Amino acid sequence: MRKGTLKQILLITDGCSNHGEDPVAMAALAREQGITVNVIGVLDQDTIDESGLREIEGIAMAGGGVSQVVYATQLSQTVQMVTRKAMTQTLQGVVNRELKQILGSDVTMEDLPPEKRGEVMEVVDELGETAELEVLILVDTSGSMKTKLPTVKEALFDLSLSLNARIGDNHFAVFVFPGKRRDVEKVLDWTPKLEALSTVFPKLTSGGLTPTGPALREALTYFKKKRSLRSLISSDEQYFEESSM
Repeated sequence: MRKGTLKQILLITDGCSNHGEDPVAMAALAREQGITVNVIGVLDQDTIDESGLREIEGIAMAGGGVSQVVYATQLSQTVQMVTRKAMTQTLQGVVNRELKQILGSDVTMEDLPPEKRGEVMEVVDELGETAELEVLILVDTSGSMKTKLPTVKEALFDLSLSLNARIGDNHFAVFVFPGKRRDVEKVLDWTPKLEALSTVFPKLTSGGLTPTGPALREALTYFKKKRSLRSLISSDEQYFEESSM
């Protein structure tokens, strides 16, 4: 089985989008381009409104990813769990497609005998440790997120430490929305380490709008730029394609 690059968008937000494109439509477009969209809803010690919850679930479902709603105190372990779970889910989708090509269109991993299924899951686990991983993190910095940003920063540091234990290469980029002058602002270019965020997060300002759709659109554009640059350097790069199962 070929190796490739697992591409994820990790959206961290606490509320409903209220500006720009439909984020669910943008997430569906990401999935078509082989990028999984995962969403973490961060709460204070009160309940999220129903429309916000539906949007979080809708974005993740359209993006072929994982959604989780948590209190800010649980954010660190949740960020790691969602990222890992999405990797496994994406890889299982890749394996299922390859099985269908080999064994027929009606066959999935669940149809295999237990011992064969165990062998396939070992391959999935190995790929999860060795495949290249690109995570573009979108952080909601609307007014209501102001008190949560220090916790978000800690969670991203912990994610970096956790994933650095993998054999495969990791690359992270971080965008915030809304930005100071635009709907979306890049605060960290692609890097294997997230430590540089320590100088960025204290300077972030919180705004009122929540342009989640435009943020996802900008993330897709950024992945395309990275892919275009890579194709100039090497013509034989291979990627995992659509992330649906």
